[in-house]
Amino acid sequence: MIIPCTKVVYINEDKGNGVVATARIPQGTVTWVFDDLDREIPMDRLERMSLPCQEATLTYSYRNNRGHLIFCWDNERFINHSFKPNCCLTAYNFEIAIRNIEPGEELTNDYGAFNIIAPFAVDSEGSERTTVYPDDLLRYNGLWDGQLQEAFSRFLHVEQPLRQVFSPDVWKLAESIARGETAMASIRNCYYSESR
Repeated sequence: MIIPCTKVVYINEDKGNGVVATARIPQGTVTWVFDDLDREIPMDRLERMSLPCQEATLTYSYRNNRGHLIFCWDNERFINHSFKPNCCLTAYNFEIAIRNIEPGEELTNDYGAFNIIAPFAVDSEGSERTTVYPDDLLRYNGLWDGQLQEAFSRFLHVEQPLRQVFSPDVWKLAESIARGETAMASIRNCYYSESR
């Protein structure tokens, strides 16, 4: 489930629709958590779907570390890529704001964290990167882990509107990480390798 203080708007011709904040979202706020309505779809099940359903699933899903597609039922599926994202996936099936997000600002993720199937070129946004690759998790996990550590340091100090969607075990673990009692698992744990 995506954080409620967001809405889908048209961004531009290249991106199409995207998700923007309708209120300030402080660093450390959970912006999405896998919930009871989100679906985990094995690739062999995708092959049995009708072509329109296959296309929609591939367009609006990401792959987890088991190679299964995660299809979000709500507006989370409209979050666009950025090489300078303000949200980041964790190893715990939720995303967190890695910096403050202001009202009207687009929520973004680096699609390099999502085990994409094939590389694609995008606007560099002034970064050194111009292409998103399937193995970006192996290249940038150190950078993303640093951003996640900083976000977790704020986790207990900000309102968490999605608290009620968490499983009790994952919430307890997130609190323990935020208090420094448990080491945060690297985002590298999200990486899918076909050789597994």
